[in-house]
Amino acid sequence: MQNVDAEASDSRRITIAEKLLRFANRALSIFAACLMAVLFLYGGYSLWDTWRIYHSAFVDDELMKLKPVKGEDTNPSLQDLQNINADVCAWLTIDDTSIDYPVVRGKDDMEYVNKDVYGNFALSGSVFLRSANQPDFSDPYNLIYGHHMSNGAMFGDVVEFTDEAYFAAHQTGTLYLPEETRAITIFACVETDATDSQIYGYIAEPDTAGLMQQLLAYVQEHAVQYRDVGVTADDSIVALSTCAESATNGRVVLFGKMERRCGRNT
Repeated sequence: MQNVDAEASDSRRITIAEKLLRFANRALSIFAACLMAVLFLYGGYSLWDTWRIYHSAFVDDELMKLKPVKGEDTNPSLQDLQNINADVCAWLTIDDTSIDYPVVRGKDDMEYVNKDVYGNFALSGSVFLRSANQPDFSDPYNLIYGHHMSNGAMFGDVVEFTDEAYFAAHQTGTLYLPEETRAITIFACVETDATDSQIYGYIAEPDTAGLMQQLLAYVQEHAVQYRDVGVTADDSIVALSTCAESATNGRVVLFGKMERRCGRNT
């Protein structure tokens, strides 16, 4: 009799253990399914968010309607842009590239790193003029910053100029200002880093000519691509700076000579 009771007790324990095991397996399966669902949703959101960031880095249709018209004496659409954001100072276009953006100038060089032209938060930021420069581009050396987006948005195409064939095929651009338009002739592309005092140092009076001559000589010496366009220390220079993927603090900087083509000051 005792053996029968013991066997029955053992049987009950086995049955309970089996139920617990089945319950644990079921719970583990549900947890794994939930985890997979969460990971799937997160992955989908990440892809959507990445697409949104990169897509929003291009100029939208409404903003593009305010792009100045090439060949006009003045650019009144920039005044319309300034009504939206008083920090807008120009519109920059490099021919046959994705560089086609309004240019803003903030109170410092961090203001538009993660803020779009409307003043809203945006990881892609804006194309912005160095805060030390004059907003009318009257300085001899004008430095413009933009993020390097891998889809070519913002200043993503600046790094393409390190390639000899690309550099040879893309030589011109335009800077639109409210009262005039300037033609840009690309003459150099330099790979450097964020600590380069020659390129990122501010050039102004009293020794502008000497400093410009020093900068131009430095650019020619260190350029990965260069063409002789007859640039001198008396010319107005624009530089486009973006990050390089190959180095943490790496930078690629594109240099252009600016010449007034039309407007009241021509």
